[in-house]
Amino acid sequence: MEYEERIQEALEATEILKSPRQLLSNEEDTELKYYVLTEPAYLDIYPDEGPETRIREGWINWNKPKLITPGYLLKADGFSEEAKKAIKMMAGQDPDMASIAYQMHYTQKIDNVRTISADIDETARRLEEEIDEASEFLTAIIVGLDDLWDVSLMKFAQEYMTRSAQESQVPEMESKGYLTRGRDGRARVTRNLDGLPIAAKDEIENLFQKVESGDKDPSVLKQELDRWGVYHLYEDRFLNLFR
Repeated sequence: MEYEERIQEALEATEILKSPRQLLSNEEDTELKYYVLTEPAYLDIYPDEGPETRIREGWINWNKPKLITPGYLLKADGFSEEAKKAIKMMAGQDPDMASIAYQMHYTQKIDNVRTISADIDETARRLEEEIDEASEFLTAIIVGLDDLWDVSLMKFAQEYMTRSAQESQVPEMESKGYLTRGRDGRARVTRNLDGLPIAAKDEIENLFQKVESGDKDPSVLKQELDRWGVYHLYEDRFLNLFR
């Protein structure tokens, strides 16, 4: 099977069995717990070994939200090359969706991987009971393919960020002039003459002020300029910080 076809299969196989009860925070960092459930790949060869479910348990950490573009998202840490390829494919299908996603620089980490003797439906039912009993409002249960499980995690994260943006962030950012509505009613980022989202420009200006006051290290500003691909527009101003 072709590489892109395999990733598309992983995207289509993804199921979100339980979504978080809360959206991403507008004002502070958010930490979300996830369970990705997969059927072990070896069951394709040895089906009599089942039913079994592999559980990958971990966390995704988001910083305070900001508007991004697909190019910015692709420079986020923590995802495999396959997952990043999936981001490219999804962005190609709907590039504006990625541009307005409730997306931050985030990392993923796995705390635990285990295999239990139960099918996916039963495993999900048990986990959901545990989550409800513990009143965990920022937890997700996701189903995917064993060898491309993080593609499913990425798809969940993208959809969750988009929902958070549309239901929480978009109204606020519209009021600040960062977003406009297209003819189809969907929100689009507004850009300056250099093609930089106005929200990103304001964030960069804020970082310059913090660096000048000593509240931020210049490396943070440099990283942000590089992620937006606009260092050349600010190079002289950035270098003046050291003169």
